[in-house]
Amino acid sequence: MNKNKVIKTSIAVVILILIWQIVTQMGVVSSYILPSPSKVLDSFIKMVKSGEIFEDIYISYMRVLKGFFITTLAAFMLAMVRVVLPKYSDYYEGIIQFLKNVPPLSLISLLILWFGIGETTKIGIIVLTAFFPIYLNTVKGFVSCDKKLLEVGEIYGYSKADSFFKIRLPYAMSDILVGMRIGLGYSWRAIISAEMIAASAGLGHMILFAQQMSRTDKVIVGILVIGVVGYITDRLFALIIDKILKGADTHGWD
Repeated sequence: MNKNKVIKTSIAVVILILIWQIVTQMGVVSSYILPSPSKVLDSFIKMVKSGEIFEDIYISYMRVLKGFFITTLAAFMLAMVRVVLPKYSDYYEGIIQFLKNVPPLSLISLLILWFGIGETTKIGIIVLTAFFPIYLNTVKGFVSCDKKLLEVGEIYGYSKADSFFKIRLPYAMSDILVGMRIGLGYSWRAIISAEMIAASAGLGHMILFAQQMSRTDKVIVGILVIGVVGYITDRLFALIIDKILKGADTHGWD
């Protein structure tokens, strides 16, 4: 992100905080519904000093990483089968298209009945939520490979495996990374929702518990922390993409 954009973003944030402060000071909105920025900041500092916020961040972060890794691996393998062995993809493609239209959160109750409120349920929700953007973008990258490149591979006697790993995979890398970045964002949305329903720790559980205790300030802290952690994760991933693709500007990463 260039300096000019950072400055403009900072100005917008400051303006929002000032409006927030003015609204709360004038009593336009009840402090019970919308506490002042200073009260939210005070709650955040207390949570930092006690260490509870870091524990919740760590728990949610590890769940996201586990789910994201499993999702990426599963999506890549199934996309590869669809391209290299298209006849076998007929066995699961219809199921994938069906599940694509089923909201993952609607399956939480079923997953809780099957697996309880342990890690399996939460990881399962991440997988079901993040799988489709990664899978669909990966398939798009593989099938849109330049036919002329594949013909050159045939001329050189490439096998299906050689053609896949030496031609299709490098060609599709941009689309794969697009899907992974979208899937990573979906993973954060999924884990927070899952933790609010089936968890005893994590940022989602923290927000739900604060709501039950009528601690609007803590709810806002949780929302802001999720946004910041998710943003940092996204920017780190964008840096990795920039290194891999050697020029993220042409791929809309900024």
